Formats: sequence, structure tokens, C-alpha cells
Amino acid sequence: MKHLVSEAIESYCREHSSVPSALLQELEAYTIGHCAQSQMLTGSMEGALLRLLVQLTGARRILELGMFTGYSALTMAEALPEDGTILSCDINPETIAIARSFFDRSAHGRKIEVRLGPALETLAALQTGLEFDLVFIDADKENYIRYYEAALPRLRPGGLMIVDNVLWSGTVLHPQHQSDHAIVAFNDHIRNDLRVEHVMLTVRDGVTLARKR
Repeated sequence: MKHLVSEAIESYCREHSSVPSALLQELEAYTIGHCAQSQMLTGSMEGALLRLLVQLTGARRILELGMFTGYSALTMAEALPEDGTILSCDINPETIAIARSFFDRSAHGRKIEVRLGPALETLAALQTGLEFDLVFIDADKENYIRYYEAALPRLRPGGLMIVDNVLWSGTVLHPQHQSDHAIVAFNDHIRNDLRVEHVMLTVRDGVTLARKR
């Protein structure tokens, strides 16, 4: 992931954000040291934002589309109340195994239910009427609009949708590849959606917050 701000400013912001738990720090180090696509890691600064948003919204039930090695799921689980739950969807059994190995070591890991398989299929199979307080989307970019449209009906009125990588290393300004155009299309889609109030933040690789009306 290309830095949108200087690495010095990025480091300064991390140093002035809440420090993640020791287990999250270990998970970050393990991911960087052992995973080929470690740039997909949520990281401490965005993790601090997720943690605050879970606490501020009072969320109890969270849906996550795209888990990677579990940093974002564990971050949010730490912020949930004791009866809170996260349904986390991913298609990679290898990274799921890494995530579960860390969840098993956390007192908050029991709050996380992992579903292996395409997220759209998981969503389609959920029980009728099941709603979430918060949705976090960080999966394959080509399907962002489909994920958004499948998840929004599952978000309660007043609930919060968080979407990662909406600046896509700045390629949204000059899209060339399929994933670039997919993110541009998604950003235009949500900009014109009257069902939500939204703001795009220049945190890390870009984060959009959308509150369902």
C-alpha cells in the first residue's frame, strides 16, 4: 500500500493514538513477518479508530467482510461489551487459521464467529431479520458495491458502515486497473445514496463512514 501522507506523519499519528494490546502488537509483527500480503493488515492507527467507533456507537453486533489475519476483528472484539458478537467472513483458510490461533489466546476471542466462504453467500444464508449495529467492509474491491448492497439491509437504522481502502493508494484520481475503477465506482455509488449520511476520511488508505438513516 502506497502511503498517502509522508511516513514521518504516519508514524507521528501512530505515536499519538491509543496503543494496541500486547496480543495485537504480536499479531501485527507475526503478519508482517510471515504473510506475503502484509500490507493488507489493518494496523494500529486504523485499529484505534475502529475501537473508538465501536465504543462510541455502543455496538453489540458487528458484521465484518474480509478478515485477513484477524487484526481488525480482534481490535473490535476488545471494544465490545461482554455479550457483543462479531460475524467475520473470509475465503482464505490459511489466514483464518492464523487469526484463530490469536483469537484462542484472547479473552475476547469467544466473541468472534468466523465463516469460511464467499461473504455474499454467507449474507444470503443469514436468518431473516438479523440486523447488525456496525458493518466493516475490507474485502476484494471488485465486489464492494455488491457487499455494500447486501450488507446495508442488514444494518439497523442509525447503524454505522465502515469501508476501508476507499482511496486505494491514490489511484482513485487516475484509475487504470480494474480494482481502481471498482473503488471509483463504489465511491460514486455511496456519494449518491440517500439512504446514508457519509464522510470519507484520509486515514491510512482512506476510510468511509456511512450512517444508515
